[in-house]
Amino acid sequence: MTNTMIEASNLTKTFDDVHALRDVSLSVGKGQVAGLLGHNGAGKTTLVNILSTMLPPTSGTATVAGFDVVSQGHEVRRRIGLTGQFASVDEQLSGTDNLVLIARLLGASKPAAKRRAGELLDVFDLAEAAGRSAKTYSGGMRRRLDLAASLVGQPDVIFLDEPTTGLDPVSRLGLWEVIEQLVGEGTTVLLTTQYLDEADRLADSITVLAEGEVVASGTAAELKADVGQRAVHLTLTQPTHRPEATRALRAAGLQPAHGGAAGAITTPVGVSTDLAVVVRALDEAAIEVAEIALTEPTLDDVYLALAKGTPTAA
Repeated sequence: MTNTMIEASNLTKTFDDVHALRDVSLSVGKGQVAGLLGHNGAGKTTLVNILSTMLPPTSGTATVAGFDVVSQGHEVRRRIGLTGQFASVDEQLSGTDNLVLIARLLGASKPAAKRRAGELLDVFDLAEAAGRSAKTYSGGMRRRLDLAASLVGQPDVIFLDEPTTGLDPVSRLGLWEVIEQLVGEGTTVLLTTQYLDEADRLADSITVLAEGEVVASGTAAELKADVGQRAVHLTLTQPTHRPEATRALRAAGLQPAHGGAAGAITTPVGVSTDLAVVVRALDEAAIEVAEIALTEPTLDDVYLALAKGTPTAA
């Protein structure tokens, strides 16, 4: 089996005069999580639909697990699982019956289908609710059952289209842990999300879409480094010493700015070791600090930079 599990090259999709995707390319290796970020209408779901063979591209090519999504769609579908933005389980059936039905549709014998359903219900912490109809499940439980359903056929690649939308924080964390477990076992995941903390935690690489185009790509660390908004925030013991502290920091080659609170100063720094430069400059000026902290750029900063047109990796 190929080590490149998802490969898209110059994918374009148009609906009449609407360009949903424009020359989108990405590559995802086996056992990796590729994060796909973007606002509503950015083209994330369209890309997932093409890669999962639900839509043909207008132009460009794509392969999943080494098979072309257009000419070898049947082979692709045998190797993928898909969880959409909303749980698609049959709420009239029990958790067990939902999974057994899918396994049987995939060709499993009745004993094998029941065995696989039991395995997945255990993995997703749904065993105690296995005999209950899905309509009695909480939102988090339905999402876990939906994800379990996408794994019945033991797929090599899973497409998760905003899987934690609408979930409470505890349910989101639980789903993240399940995804991390799957990836640890070698599953490849393409994750679309609007939650920056979700991409930061789970994704090995991130592609940002806007208006159907790739506007940034790289690891979370690379995207943050391009933004370069690392800073030291400090609060002086004596707020009246702020002018002296500002002069001392400027003499050290920094560019401090006054914070909103009395005695608060923020200074951008290039690297984390510049924290020592700040401490040394203030110590030499005999200025006491009550609080000091180094903050790293976040994916929120990346989004803000993109909104302002600041270039990032592509």
